[in-house]
Amino acid sequence: MSLQDEINIRRTFGIISHPDAGKTTLTEKLLLFGGAIQSAGAVKNNKIKKTATSDFMEIEKQRGISVATSVMAFNYRNKQINILDTPGHKDFAEDTYRTLTAVDSVILVIDCANGVEAQTERLMEVCRMRNTPVIVFINKMDREGRDAFDLLDELEEKLSIKVRPMSWPIGIGATFKGVYNMHRGNLNLFSGNKTQIEKDVVAIEDINDTVLGETIGESFAETLREEVELVDGVYETFDRESYLSGEVAPVYFGSALNNFGVQELLDSFVEISPTPQGRLSDKGFVEPEDNKFSGFVFKIHANIDPKHRDRIAFLRIVSGQFKRNTFYKNIRLDKKVKFANPTSFMASSKAVIDEAYPGDVIGLYDTGTFKIGDTLTTGEEFMYKGIPSFSPEIFKEVQNDDPMKTKQLEKGLQQLTDEGVAQLFIKQPGNRKIIGTVGELQFEVIQYRLKHEYGASCSFMHKPHHKACWMTSDNQDKIDEFVKRKHNNIAYDKDGNPVFLADSPFLLSQAEGDYPEITFHTTSDFKLD
Repeated sequence: MSLQDEINIRRTFGIISHPDAGKTTLTEKLLLFGGAIQSAGAVKNNKIKKTATSDFMEIEKQRGISVATSVMAFNYRNKQINILDTPGHKDFAEDTYRTLTAVDSVILVIDCANGVEAQTERLMEVCRMRNTPVIVFINKMDREGRDAFDLLDELEEKLSIKVRPMSWPIGIGATFKGVYNMHRGNLNLFSGNKTQIEKDVVAIEDINDTVLGETIGESFAETLREEVELVDGVYETFDRESYLSGEVAPVYFGSALNNFGVQELLDSFVEISPTPQGRLSDKGFVEPEDNKFSGFVFKIHANIDPKHRDRIAFLRIVSGQFKRNTFYKNIRLDKKVKFANPTSFMASSKAVIDEAYPGDVIGLYDTGTFKIGDTLTTGEEFMYKGIPSFSPEIFKEVQNDDPMKTKQLEKGLQQLTDEGVAQLFIKQPGNRKIIGTVGELQFEVIQYRLKHEYGASCSFMHKPHHKACWMTSDNQDKIDEFVKRKHNNIAYDKDGNPVFLADSPFLLSQAEGDYPEITFHTTSDFKLD
């Protein structure tokens, strides 16, 4: 196939939600419907041994939550589908934000009982920044929840996006009968099968047909007719261009745990979702049809297979064709590299590939040279932009609980912080290590992984810092003077750059006033000269 043909058959999207909305379960069911797996198991709590296919890290299996982005690929209706399942927990939002830079569209999962929650709003803000197309899946309709119209109103109000229902629920909770697919004019009856694919679909050419009442009962049929008429009167007809521009979100109802409503969602996604899109670089916009290969690293993960201590960089291909054993240039390092075993993913399963195309996410085995945001090209000198980074909000000093394992601790901290879920700062004297994160749970994950993947034990001591600020100035003497004066609050990042650990907003403001020649940055992804 030509490059254009390869682009046209690909769809790359992320699944996002508030924790416990059913995001990882939906991911698994999409794989089930796509034929990538044969059976599905629930992810509800740590008593259930069968965990989600996309949660491969041991702590995820124990906690029943996703704390790292998983990448999965499968074929469905002659399309190559690439799913990026993201952490739902707010403490791992930074990983999710980065992942959203690597997708072309999003499926947002909403719990019908809880509606739009705080984390959902933050995730949608990131989508709105890039006008990412969004499909909404309102989940858990087989449980008691809120009125469908109320949920639609809340979606529009809190997420600042217009919605258009594409399917409509019949009942809810104990009275849930199924969904009417307004897009195709058929009825999908609910039977609550958690492991197999639902096939109980009734064709309804006319919603006023008597067969509707005979199938679901006259009372439910009449309510459905009234609600569908109201929907068609209130909401505009679905327009794909409005969806692709991020203005309108089509909405589907179902129960991912019971495989219900997933088929409609997947079929619609294949039809309306965008093909791989280009990205903005510091030298202009790069189109996927450009024959010259380029891509960027948006995630790094150590120890996907703890037995082999592998470190993998996740690369989103933006343009051209990637080929195995071909030299590409790492722009940041100004160095050519090639990869003997590039991989594609099906959750924890990996397969070596010979080629890949725009929209694909591939894994590159890394010896420790990659950083998040790195750009690979055939030699063209540009860097992709827009990989977000955040100043830590919580700071803790690492206490080595087993001095006999100091080397293992050093290696573990280095590799885990390279993944981007936490930042490492070194403070002198004493080479003290301070971890900065955006949430408490990250410390628990780091501690767990250090113990189980590196054999190192540590504890953490809270540090009363407000922000970590990187510094730039046209006058290096001013930075040197500031570092000397504020040495008790100065640490160094992994690249050796001085960082001001401000203890309060007042002290940060005071420093800015005392040193107007210095710019204090609260993100670490700017270019240092």
